[in-house]
Amino acid sequence: MTQLLDLLTQSTEFTEDWLWAAFLVFLRVGAAMALLPAFGEQSVPQRIRLAIGICYTMVVLPIVADQIGPYGGAFAAPIAVEVLAGLVIGIGLRLFVHALQIAGTLAAQATSLSQLFGGQSGEPQPTMSHLFVVTGLALAVAFGLHIRIAEIFVYSYDVLPLGVLPSGADIARWGLSQVSTAFSLAFEMASPFIAASLIYNIALGVINRAMPQLMVVFVGAPALTLGGLVLLAMASPLLLQFWHTALIAYMNNPFAGVP
Repeated sequence: MTQLLDLLTQSTEFTEDWLWAAFLVFLRVGAAMALLPAFGEQSVPQRIRLAIGICYTMVVLPIVADQIGPYGGAFAAPIAVEVLAGLVIGIGLRLFVHALQIAGTLAAQATSLSQLFGGQSGEPQPTMSHLFVVTGLALAVAFGLHIRIAEIFVYSYDVLPLGVLPSGADIARWGLSQVSTAFSLAFEMASPFIAASLIYNIALGVINRAMPQLMVVFVGAPALTLGGLVLLAMASPLLLQFWHTALIAYMNNPFAGVP
């Protein structure tokens, strides 16, 4: 009878530690799931996101369970650290989606297409932004985004260990670097449209000075729109490949600057 009670006690402690580890892993995964590209979009139903979060938890938990350790009595601090770690992971990847949105907005404004039709996603955005986001996310998922995200979750426990609150200065430095990279990437993607629009408008200004009687607005605006659509069809594959290369480079070292 004593051996049976000892066995039940050991089983109970093992189950408690395992549930505690699963709960902490789910907190990190769940916080990131609200911001992850493709899987955390507003158009994805909440039940689907919850199911994906549970699946990621089941994948990550057996790998990192030894790093979590048994339940030590502390409750609030580990929860706060895990949620913060998940948000760091999610924000870093979400900024690449924002880069696509910003690039599409800049390109649409440069080619007078910012008010043509409307975005079909949860966030209001020009059609070019919607096209960039949907195509970019499809490209990323096709090349194994879901696998790389699982790898980032596992790797995050080496950089952001459980129960250790990262330095605010390090997080601020990392966040500033990622935001500046996102805006730089967006401007580089939109630079062909901005350059073409600038050259075209300068040419229209010269023509207007040479021929004041010509209504350049009625001639130039439709041509600018057509040229923007043609440039979009020609440059989109290269721009999205450039974006995907930057995303892969980030996922190879997502915590640069965080000790």
